[in-house]
Amino acid sequence: MATRLILMKRFLIPFLAGIIGSSCHAEEVSGTPIARRAVLVHGIFEDGTKLSKMKKRLESHGIECICPKLLHHDGTGGLDYLAAHLKQDIDRSFGPKEPIIVIGFSMGGLVSRYYLQELGGADRCATFITISSPHHGTQVAWTYYSKGAAQMRPGSDFLASLERTEDRLGKIPVVSYRTPMDLIILPYDSSVWERADNVKVPVALHPLMVRSEKVLSDIERRILK
Repeated sequence: MATRLILMKRFLIPFLAGIIGSSCHAEEVSGTPIARRAVLVHGIFEDGTKLSKMKKRLESHGIECICPKLLHHDGTGGLDYLAAHLKQDIDRSFGPKEPIIVIGFSMGGLVSRYYLQELGGADRCATFITISSPHHGTQVAWTYYSKGAAQMRPGSDFLASLERTEDRLGKIPVVSYRTPMDLIILPYDSSVWERADNVKVPVALHPLMVRSEKVLSDIERRILK
């Protein structure tokens, strides 16, 4: 009996360790970051409060979340300015390399795109999700004067620049949710992004998209698999 135990320790345990080690290595080199941390990026004139339900849902699944406050929240200084400060908040909370999931609502989707495409965020992003974001601009942006609002107008140089550099997202899975009843993203199909898996959800109003059971459940399905 003692001889058998010695043989098990000498041969079986190293064999099993080799299998486990190989499995872990395969996971690391698969090319897809493993993320249990999420960054929720709010929209214009907001402070992140509307994303509290989503944050609680994700945290209940063991995903650590942050929802940085974009300053200035009306887009003063421009979306590129907001993205630079978003990067600082992310690095401060999660370090510079930890894999993350990025979820941007409305203007926050464009701020997130700039962070990912122009500031190196794509290198650490496992999944990118936008909700009612004006990827092709919104006519409503003509009603406000900030630099960020101007960048969200159809045909802006900012949007054209994002389109030119979207290949920097590489193979990151991207999802874009939209509602046909959106009165903020006009036309509503401005949220259709050719790079993304586009999902239409019949939600009554723009701000209700981040509280929609269908949207939240689908996000969970995608990032928890």
